[in-house]
Parts: sequence; C-alpha cells; structure tokens
Amino acid sequence: MKIFFTRLPFIIISIVILANCAVGPDFRSPELATPAHYTVVPPPSQTVNIPSESTPAQRFAFTEDLSGDWWTLFRSPELDLMIKQGIADSPTLAAAQAALRKAEEDLRATSGSILYPAVDAGLQATRQRISGNANLGPGDTFNLYNASVSVSYSLDLFGGGRRQIEAYQAQVDYQRYIFEATYLTLTANIVTTAVQEASIRAQIAATQDILAAQQKQLDVIKKQFELGAVSKTAVLSQETELAITQAGLPPQEKQLDLARHGLLVLTGQFPGNGKVPEFRLNSLHLPESLPISLPSLLARQRPDIRASEALLHQACASVGVATANLYPQITLSAGYGFQAISTDILFNGQSVVWNLGAGLLQPIFRGGELTARRRSAVAAYDQAAAQYRQTVLKAFQDVADVLRALETDARTLQAQIRAEAAAKATLTVIEKQYELGAVSYLSLLIAQRDYQRTRINVIAAQAQRYADTAALFQALGGGWWNRQSTSAKAERKEK
Repeated sequence: MKIFFTRLPFIIISIVILANCAVGPDFRSPELATPAHYTVVPPPSQTVNIPSESTPAQRFAFTEDLSGDWWTLFRSPELDLMIKQGIADSPTLAAAQAALRKAEEDLRATSGSILYPAVDAGLQATRQRISGNANLGPGDTFNLYNASVSVSYSLDLFGGGRRQIEAYQAQVDYQRYIFEATYLTLTANIVTTAVQEASIRAQIAATQDILAAQQKQLDVIKKQFELGAVSKTAVLSQETELAITQAGLPPQEKQLDLARHGLLVLTGQFPGNGKVPEFRLNSLHLPESLPISLPSLLARQRPDIRASEALLHQACASVGVATANLYPQITLSAGYGFQAISTDILFNGQSVVWNLGAGLLQPIFRGGELTARRRSAVAAYDQAAAQYRQTVLKAFQDVADVLRALETDARTLQAQIRAEAAAKATLTVIEKQYELGAVSYLSLLIAQRDYQRTRINVIAAQAQRYADTAALFQALGGGWWNRQSTSAKAERKEK
C-alpha cells in the first residue's frame, strides 16, 4: 500500500498526459495550389460599351470585397422587398436554420455526456417475499426502501470522446454553411426569377407592338386588294403572319404566370393569393462595378466549399473515434445511499450503503470488426477529400464560366442592338417601297420577320446580362462573411 501511495503522483500525471492526447489524425484545412487567374486568358478590365443603352460598360473590380446584400446593387426597391420577404418567410431557409439549431443542440448533448460525469439520484420502494429456504427468519415478507446517488465517468484516455465531440462540431459547421448556401441560393433565385419575369413582360410588350404593326399592314394590303393592286395571296400571307405572331403570345403569357408563381413560392406565399410587384427591365439597374475576389480567397468564401471542408473534418474525426476504439476503455463509478426495510430507520447510520468501482474494457477478439471499421473510416475520409477537391474545381469553373459569359453578353447585346436598328431601318424603307409598288410582298414579309426576331433578341440579351451578373455574385459566395453571424440570428429567433 505504501508503494502504491508513493507512485500515485506518477499515476495521476500519466493519466493527465494521456487525457490530453487523442489518437487519430489532427485535422488541418486542405491547402490547394489555386491558380492566379480564373481563366486561361484574364478577362478585360471592363466589358464593351453598349450603344443606345443608359448604363455604361461593366467594370471588373478585382480584389474588391462583395457586399452581403449584393442584390441592392440592382437599385430596385421592389426586388429588395421581395428578397426581404423571402428571407423572412421561405420554408427552405427556415428548414436549414432548424437543421443548424439541431446540430448545435446535438453538440451540446454529446459534449455534456462525454466531458462531465453522469450523476443520478434514485428513490425506490418495493414489497417482496423471500423464500423460506433463505433462512431470513419469520418475517419473509417485507418492504425495502432505497435512496441513493450514483456517479459514473468514462476516462477519455485516448481521445475517442474528444474526437466524437470534434465530429459533432464539424457537423455544426457543415449545417452553418449549408444555411449560408441556402440563403445565397434563395436570394439568387429571387433575383434571376425577377429578371426572367421582366424579360418575358418586355417580350410580350414587343410582341403586342409587332401585332399592332402587322394588323395595320394587313389593313393596307386589304385596301390594295380591293383596288386590285395585289392578289388574294398577299392578303392570306399577311393574315398567316399575323396569326403566327398571335400564336406566340399565349406561351409567353404562360411563362410570365409561371415566373410569378415561382416568385410567390420563393417568398413563402401561395400562388393563389400572394402578391408580387411587376418587374420591368428598365426599372432594374445593371451594376457597373463587379467585385471579383482573388482566386486564393474563393475556397474560404464559397459556402459549398466550406460545407465540404466541414464534412472532411467530420470524416477525419471519425478516424480518430475508430482508432480510439482499439484501445482500453476505463470507467469509474461510485454510489452512496441508504437501504432499509422501514422508512423510519432509512436515514440512520446503519442503513448507509456505498460502492466504488472501476472497470476496464480491452477488446481482444472481435473478428476483425474494429480494424475494419477503422479502415472504413479512412476510406470515408479519402472519399470526402476527393469530393472536396471536386467542389473546389466546380467553384472555379462557375466563376470562370460567368466571367466569360459577362464579357460575351455585352458583345452579344451590342450586336443585337445594331441588328435591331438595321432591321428597323430596312423595314421602314421596304414598307414605303411596298406602298409605292416598288418591291414585292415577299420582301416586306422578310423584313417584318427580321425586325420581330431582332426585337425579341435584344430583350433576351438585356435580360441575360442581369441574370449573369446575379450568377457572378452567387459564384463568388454572395458576401455571407459580411453579414451577421448565423448562430446569433438562430439564438435570437429561439428566444
């Protein structure tokens, strides 16, 4: 016994040292060799100038930070209102926030069960009969009362519990970044759907203008037919052209309704009784300065990359848990209480019962189960690492694609505006020549079709610039790091 107490300090020191160690790999954020540019050929400093458009060329502002409320750059109060309502009422966003709160509570529960001893109080009363062969005397039927407090604690000598807490913390991080990704997707979808609605509305207006012009031309041709200047074929051809244009109007109206329904659902409203403002392209301001993060910062700013990194962290911690299961597990327990056959003597000195215990569990033979589980955890880690790399590659592709899209969108719109102007001038000349009988009706028909096509193409090209601008902000991460902490928001909502 004297030797034991002499060595006790060394035993305590050894336990403390072991308690500060954790088997398995320590997680470190992956370091990838990111390129200096998003594309092989760096984009120009700005897009081309657009003739007859009020907004100047868009400028690529490299190294500038992105605002957390990037949609305000479109300068649309109606759009800001819709996004505000979507953030407040979207079920998808509410589900992501609830998942985050659940992960945080799971972490608290796991930490409490691992870091602190379990203390339980018990009170029990039973009435029982003992066999007469037990030689307990004449009173073989009696009451038994128990009141006790028990304590148990598992020593985390090899860090399995701490690795388990680490895995739960990684799950919290994952859900936090999933919330940010959901937030970003929601706001981007509202912006792009609003742009789509504005584009369809403009196309409907252009189609109605074209219908009015074609109807006017049909009236002229009918008068010419009555005077014998043209054949019946010209009248029928113009009526056919008018009918074809009219047939294209219902599908556009259908697309407009579908876009408005989509906006209502995105903002948590029923399509049947919700309210959505009418968006128009001329009410949206095209952002002139486009903040572009450095490639070296993209992996820290994209929420999907951070979520993938959290899953990699969780897989790394799981390897530590599987490794710790190969080592001994020590459990300490203690109990103190009172036991008596009558309540009036339950708490006297003779009724005291207590126990102290320690248990050690060392796996010896499990049929290869524990080593196989560790190999499985290592394979899961390798899988998560590969998925992380793929997520990073996809993120860089998203930014590269949208940078090129913005550059070509401006050139496309520039060409479409020139084509529309040329088609309009050609149609005006041919209409006058046709009234004088200088050109055939076929020439007029071709000119009408060309002008109709170029008007619709200009509207589509304008809308594409707005949509790709929103896609750029989404591809760069949406500036979530410049907003208030998600956890703080969740805690305030819970209170």
